[in-house]
Amino acid sequence: MTTNDEIVTVSEVAKDLRCSKALIYRLIGGDVRGVPPLPAIRLGRRRLIRRSALEEWKRVSEGIDSGGMIPPSPEVDAAGRTKGALHA
Repeated sequence: MTTNDEIVTVSEVAKDLRCSKALIYRLIGGDVRGVPPLPAIRLGRRRLIRRSALEEWKRVSEGIDSGGMIPPSPEVDAAGRTKGALHA
């Protein structure tokens, strides 16, 4: 198995993950609750990410490394209530 140590920019990671660059900077800083920090190389103010680190981060974030799958989200009705849950 070969590792891909290509270096990518924050813009490229944002495009890959289909999110904003601001969210990528928050992920790098560890500011997103419940998500491990995204490893990055710091060059002054610039942040670069190794492709191999990004792929590993995605696997860990999905829960694959723990042997589990992402649990299905509960079904929610139009009012935002979880189906099958009791509401007062």
